[in-house]
Amino acid sequence: MKTVITLLILGALPLAAQDMQSCPLHKEHMKEAAQHQADVEKHGDEAMGFPHDKTTHHFRLYSDGGAIEVSVNENQDSQNLQAIRSHLTHIVTMFSNGEFSIPMFVHDQVPPGVLVMKEKHAEISYSFEELPAGGRVRIKTENRDALDAIHEFLRFQIADHHTGDTTDVGSL
Repeated sequence: MKTVITLLILGALPLAAQDMQSCPLHKEHMKEAAQHQADVEKHGDEAMGFPHDKTTHHFRLYSDGGAIEVSVNENQDSQNLQAIRSHLTHIVTMFSNGEFSIPMFVHDQVPPGVLVMKEKHAEISYSFEELPAGGRVRIKTENRDALDAIHEFLRFQIADHHTGDTTDVGSL
């Protein structure tokens, strides 16, 4: 009897997958997701001052905080290299002051973790580090609540920017 039920269920799986492709709600969700991604990229380009398709973002989680890294895709792209470094330096100043308007504009929402990061901004340090092809914002804290918020914020960035970065805590 179990074999018959299993075969019936397995036989229905291709039909279920086919039904999802023709499901109006599934199609609408996919359309909304694509539009959201396009909006994130457009707003990011506007807010950062360099194009997403000529640069690469990475978000790293560390035991003491994390990092936001941006690099040019072409080593000879000095214009976008300077724009990256200028933007990340600006981010350090803004985040240090508890100002998160850029990620709120890019994502069209308050990213998870931001409210606690604003509240605990005096217990979080932000520093800019130059990298050969770009730069890094290093985020550090010793406060457990701030650390959880930083990780929440960075995990959201990884998901919303589709970077494929690990959401596990690593080391630098």
